[in-house]
Amino acid sequence: MQLGPGTLFSYLPGKGSALAVLPQLEPLLQKFGMPGLFLDVFFEALGLPLPGETLIIVASGLAGLGKLNIYSVAITVFLAAVVGDNVGFLIGRKLGRPLIIKHASRFGVTHERLQKVEDLIDRRGPLLVASARFFVILRQLNGIAAGTAGMHWLKFLIANAVGAALWVGFWTTLAYHFGKDVSILPFVMNHLSYVALFLVFGLVSTFTIGWIISRRIKPS
Repeated sequence: MQLGPGTLFSYLPGKGSALAVLPQLEPLLQKFGMPGLFLDVFFEALGLPLPGETLIIVASGLAGLGKLNIYSVAITVFLAAVVGDNVGFLIGRKLGRPLIIKHASRFGVTHERLQKVEDLIDRRGPLLVASARFFVILRQLNGIAAGTAGMHWLKFLIANAVGAALWVGFWTTLAYHFGKDVSILPFVMNHLSYVALFLVFGLVSTFTIGWIISRRIKPS
């Protein structure tokens, strides 16, 4: 389906705004469609500095306007996220840190960044993997770092799939329902980190409360 340029972000400010780049993403979706969306999210999961999350929000907003199919967007992004992270996990496990740093440093995958993510995975494990997609750097490196850190693949796969489902479900639902609102969606786009942090805090709090309650309930 053809997309008219500027249908979603034609009301945004001009060059002085941080959101001014968003209208440029609509023609990209028009030209490359779901395959382009898949590749963008897939390669972001391998550590490349690509606007994966932003493009998901744009695509979902267009779906809210009836320009794209929201189910196609959600399924495409979920598969790209899971496959990309698991390819990253395999690369980390098979190639190891020295070779990754040597060839991927040009894309921002430095020793310091990889070490920080590995340390977090060592301390938090599946919980970190499940929430990593909501944060820059973690989203790009959690697969590779889990592989180099020696995390069990099945644990990684389950946690990663759960995290991808939450990430995709949250952003596609939010952008789909507010895609027609000229005040809410720009606010969300300008505060992605805060919105994601609020969601992760809510999820962690819910899981923690549930765990505490289950521990206190004595079997009859």
